[in-house]
Amino acid sequence: MVREDLYISVPSLFRCPISLDVMKSPVSLCTGVTYDRSSIQRWLDNGNNTCPATMQVLHTKEFVPNRTLQSLIQIWSDSQSLLSKDQVLLALSQLHTPTHNPFDSLAKIARFAQDSQENRDFLLRTDCFLPLLLGFLDNLNGGLQFLQQVVTALDLVTSKMEPTHSFQNFILKRQTVDSLLLLLRQGSHDSKMASARVLKSLALDVDSKLLIAETEGVVSELLNLMAPEKDPDVTENCLSCLVAISTPRRSKMKLVREGAVKALSKLLSGGSLSVSATEKALKLVETVSSTKEGRSAICEDSACVAAMVNKVLKVSSVATEHAVTTLWSVCYLFRDQKAQDAVTTANGLTKILLLMQSNCSPQVRQMSADLLKIFRVNSKSCLSSYDTNTTHIMPF
Repeated sequence: MVREDLYISVPSLFRCPISLDVMKSPVSLCTGVTYDRSSIQRWLDNGNNTCPATMQVLHTKEFVPNRTLQSLIQIWSDSQSLLSKDQVLLALSQLHTPTHNPFDSLAKIARFAQDSQENRDFLLRTDCFLPLLLGFLDNLNGGLQFLQQVVTALDLVTSKMEPTHSFQNFILKRQTVDSLLLLLRQGSHDSKMASARVLKSLALDVDSKLLIAETEGVVSELLNLMAPEKDPDVTENCLSCLVAISTPRRSKMKLVREGAVKALSKLLSGGSLSVSATEKALKLVETVSSTKEGRSAICEDSACVAAMVNKVLKVSSVATEHAVTTLWSVCYLFRDQKAQDAVTTANGLTKILLLMQSNCSPQVRQMSADLLKIFRVNSKSCLSSYDTNTTHIMPF
C-alpha cells in the first residue's frame, strides 16, 4: 500500500480493473481481460459468471497467469523511486539554490506533474510552486531547454485549473509573452503546443487578449505554425489560441493585417483538418468577417469563399453555422459581388438548397433563405423562378 503522502504514477495496464490497485498476481480470463487473482476470485466466488470489464458471459471460469505482465510490473516496481511531499518541496526549494542544478530539479518536478492528475493537484496546492515557475518564465538566462521545462510544467499544472485573474495578473507581462513567443519559434513540438495553450489560458479579458495579440510576432508565428503542412496537433492548439485572443476589434484588425484570411483559406482548402480544427478555422473566418477589412480580404480570396461553401453540410452543424454566417455576411448583408460570384462558381446554390431542407437550426435556415433571395435575383438559371416555400430541390 502506498502511503498517503507519496505520489506516483501507475500505468493503467498495471492496475486491476476491479480494485484499481497494482496487480500482485495478474491472471487473464477467457475474454482476454487481466485482473489481480484475489479480486477476480472474489468476483467469481460471489456467483458472477460475467467478465467485470466487458460484462461478457464467461464460457469458462478458469483463468491463466499472465507471466509477461507480472514481469513488467516487477521491473516497473523495482525501478520506481517514490517521491514524498517533503521531497517535492525540497526539489522546489532547490530551484533557487545556487549549489543545485535548477534544470535537474525542474525536470524531476515536470516528470512528477506529468505522471498523474493527483500529482498536479498536489503541486497546485503548494503555494510556492506557481510563483517559482512564473519567475523562471520571465528569465531567459537558463536557456531554451530550461524554458521548455518551465512551460511544460506550467502547462501541465494549469491545464485542468480554472484560470483566475490573480494568476493572470502575475504572469501576464510583456516579458512573459516574449518568452512564450520564443518557444513558439524555436521550441520543441511539445513546447510549441504548451506555449499556445498557456497563452490561451491567459486570454481572460480584453486587456490580456490585446497584449497577446499586439505583442510583435505572436500572431504571425501562430499563423505560420498552423499551415497545412505543419503538425495537426500544433495547428489545432494555435487555432484555439487565435480564437481566444480574436474577440477585440484591434485583435481582429491585427489578424487581418498579418494575413489570417489567406492562411485560413489555405488551411481550409487542404482537406486534412479534424472536425474541431475545421470548426475553429471557420470560427476565425467568421470573426474577422465582422470588420470591413476582414470582409474585403475574404471577398478578394475566392478560394476562401469556395472552401467555406465546401464545408457546409460536410463537417458538423457547428462548422456549417460558422460558414453560413460568414457567407450571409459578405453576400447578403454587405452584397459583395465578388463573394456572390465565388459562391455561384463553387456550386453554392445547391448547398444552400440542400441546407434549407436539412435539419439545421432556425438561424441557419433564415440565413439560407436570405442568401437564396440574393441568388434568385442574380441567377440567370432556372433558380430565378424557384419558390423557397417548396419542399423539394429543383434539378440543375
